[in-house]
Amino acid sequence: MKRKIGLVTTILLLAFLGWYLFIKPYDYLVRFEVKALPGTINQTVKLSNNSIKGSRFVSQENIAHFTYEMNHNDSIFTYEWDIQKINDSLSKVRVYVSNPDNRLQNRLKIPFADTPFKLRADQTLKTTLKTLHEHLKRIKVSIVGESEIPDTYCLCVPLKDTQRNKANGMMKNYSFLSSMVLKNNLQLNGSPLVEVTDWQVAKDSLHFNFCNPIIKPDSLPEIAGVFYKQVKGRKALKAIYNGNYITSDRAWYALLNHADNNQIEVEKKPLEIFYNNPSTGSDELNWKAEIYMPIK
Repeated sequence: MKRKIGLVTTILLLAFLGWYLFIKPYDYLVRFEVKALPGTINQTVKLSNNSIKGSRFVSQENIAHFTYEMNHNDSIFTYEWDIQKINDSLSKVRVYVSNPDNRLQNRLKIPFADTPFKLRADQTLKTTLKTLHEHLKRIKVSIVGESEIPDTYCLCVPLKDTQRNKANGMMKNYSFLSSMVLKNNLQLNGSPLVEVTDWQVAKDSLHFNFCNPIIKPDSLPEIAGVFYKQVKGRKALKAIYNGNYITSDRAWYALLNHADNNQIEVEKKPLEIFYNNPSTGSDELNWKAEIYMPIK
């Protein structure tokens, strides 16, 4: 009997070692919790990593699961992020780290020592987590609830870009759109707005219109590169966003979360109205935007 137990134990141990050394899909696992929704974590990590030399976005299954590669001293590290929402203000994060060039060596040493691989992965993720916490201090999202998108007539520029580059498209076209209003004697009728017409969440891809509301004139002058549009009023979920307009999409995720919690069907075509001029250089937490998510 003891022989059989010993044999079974040996087989199980060898099987575990075989899995650990050769089959397990990652070398090292880091766990932590963040007081933010998965979408906010996703976009903040991307914004942070894109500024790091040697960092490369690899793929994304959804906003809660995406992968980055980083080149550390000519060695490639893979960081696979997996985010699970716990509640409206807390997410559990797992980051699976791999280094294919030294896989066997890392797996043999990690349980017994702080290897250079482990220390580098820890430091990289600590830096990212610090950036995330600092970002969360600089934004505020307040859910208002059911409201209505204002009905307005606009002069618009059609744009396409990644989600995190939305604000760049706005800044590049702000002066152009304003000059077209002045040059053609059009009268402004409200604050600049962004109307998202297509949001491919998994691809971080946006089609959107950057617009200046105007009073509709009796005759419409033809202007190259822009078009006129009636933004129709309709029911929507509304939030107030305070912070840099580069990251106003944090309110999108808050509205989607609110819709899901309250079983409200919405269209993922947010509309944003911006009330501050970023060039004034005031405290970003004083910047205000109204964010709407249309109700189906």
